[in-house]
Order: sequence, then structure tokens, then C-alpha cells
Amino acid sequence: MPLHHNKPEYIFKIFVAILFISLLSSKRTYAQQSEKEAMSKLSFLIGNWKGSSTSFKNGTQSSVTVYEEVKYIMDGNLLILNVKSPNIQLHTIINYSLKDSTYYYQPFSKTGSGKYKGQFQANQFVVYFNDQRRLVFEKTKDGEFHEYGEKLENNIWEKYFEDRLLPLSKKD
Repeated sequence: MPLHHNKPEYIFKIFVAILFISLLSSKRTYAQQSEKEAMSKLSFLIGNWKGSSTSFKNGTQSSVTVYEEVKYIMDGNLLILNVKSPNIQLHTIINYSLKDSTYYYQPFSKTGSGKYKGQFQANQFVVYFNDQRRLVFEKTKDGEFHEYGEKLENNIWEKYFEDRLLPLSKKD
């Protein structure tokens, strides 16, 4: 038995279906683009870096050489940080969630992993481990990659480590 269609209604249904599919596709593209735009704010971290990592503990300080490689993956939607020094080997993934308008900092080491919220503010990327501990990433006026950890003691933020890194030279 032949199928009879009301031609204008059938064409309208096809048009609505195509429009719906197009809107879903553009919404997904918009979400990816917005995530990429948020992640692009962290482009100051990109590069191969080498420098000094200084730890502060009980009124003393000690320094070691640290290497850090930072790059985008997945078409700019994720940022990868690989850190290597005598004191630490760390692989970190940073992403941005449109759903909750938040950056997520996810470090992995031999001793474990975690997931922490971060914010981009005043040209710094700040990660909060809790109310008393945070990490701050910035690029200095001299072009250094500057990272430091702070803990809140008596309502004052005090550094417990500080990294100052320069672009890795070809001979390193």
C-alpha cells in the first residue's frame, strides 16, 4: 500500500528536524569554543621551563632545579603540566567547565591525585586546595613563569614554596 504524505506538513517536519540537529550541533560547538576561550586565558603558562624551586619550612629554605613542560591538548580544551625535580614528579590536567563556570586543577603524583577548583583573576591562575592552602600561577614582567604555594597563618598568606622558571634553552 503506497504511503501518502501531506507534502507541506512532511517538508515542515523535515525542516524542524534539521533545524533541531543544527541547533544541537552549534550549541556543542559554542560550548567547546567557550571552554577554549576560558582555557586561552592560561596560555601564559605554555612552554618548556627550567628554574629554581625553593621550599620554606621552619624558618629555613632549600632550593632544587625544577623542569616544567606545559602544553595544550585536545584542541586547546585541556592544559597539561608535567613537573619534574628531585623533590616531586607531578602530572596535572587543567580544564574548564562551562556547567559550573569553574577551572579544575587535577594533579597526579606517585602518592595520589586530587581535583581542586581554580579561578583566573587579575592575570593569575589561583587554585584552592581548601580555605587555608592555595597555589598561584602568574607570568612576571620579566617573562618568568612564577608559581608559589601559600598557607593561611594568623590571617596572613605565607609562602611554603616558590618556583621561578625561565624558558628552557636548547642546550638544556
